[in-house]
Amino acid sequence: MPLDIIVCIKQVPDPEHFNKITLDPSTGTITRTGVPLITNPADRHALEEALRLREHLGGSVTALTMGPPQARQSLEEALAMGADKGVILCDRAFAGADTLATACVLAGAVKSLGRWDLILCGNETVDGATGQVPAQLAELLGVPHVTHARKIYEPSESACRVERAVEDGYLKIELQFPAVVAVLKSINEYRLPTVLGIMEAMGREVRELGCTACESAGIETGEMGLAGSPTRIAGIVELPKARHAEMIQGEPEEAAKELVRRLRRADAI
Repeated sequence: MPLDIIVCIKQVPDPEHFNKITLDPSTGTITRTGVPLITNPADRHALEEALRLREHLGGSVTALTMGPPQARQSLEEALAMGADKGVILCDRAFAGADTLATACVLAGAVKSLGRWDLILCGNETVDGATGQVPAQLAELLGVPHVTHARKIYEPSESACRVERAVEDGYLKIELQFPAVVAVLKSINEYRLPTVLGIMEAMGREVRELGCTACESAGIETGEMGLAGSPTRIAGIVELPKARHAEMIQGEPEEAAKELVRRLRRADAI
């Protein structure tokens, strides 16, 4: 039997423009006005891995995202890369979610979609970088999970093997489906959308789900969004900058000696 794979993706601020991001002092949330948005880089690698598994075993790939209406752009990109379907979770009730509330909404959506075998995620996002959602999602779904996956191999209809990166090497893990796997960017080189892929994506399904779908899957309103978030921003503090820059003139050798003398006077070395 072929695999039904769900790939969780997220639209995030482009890291090349992080210097434009500000924080709302009243809510503690990110103000992203004027900052270009992209699909989280690690999530693109998760999607690529899903497409490769589908090519090997058959089945379907569904891209799933939670966010405001513009997050549909990431789904359109995923469909152009080759995903079969897209699902966007869009509801004001989801706003202000921390990682746990996000995982609750994703879990509700997964349950409402019906049968699935494998969920793939990027190991972490560039905006939050917590790496918590994949493990929380697996716990809420009651399935095993592997994070920091650098290789998925020997896949079958019921299991696969995963190499999990650790500090001084890697672990080999045999994983039974259904399961959640969070991948590293080093796992593959992801493909780019083609003109044909973009044209074909126009006819593929994009489904929108809201709070009602999650509630029907057993997720309570108090578990979503800001209300369901046990972590909050307690305050924002702007640290004063007191840096001083000075150029040392002269030939490289003499400039290097002068730099060493100054660092020693400052007890920096």
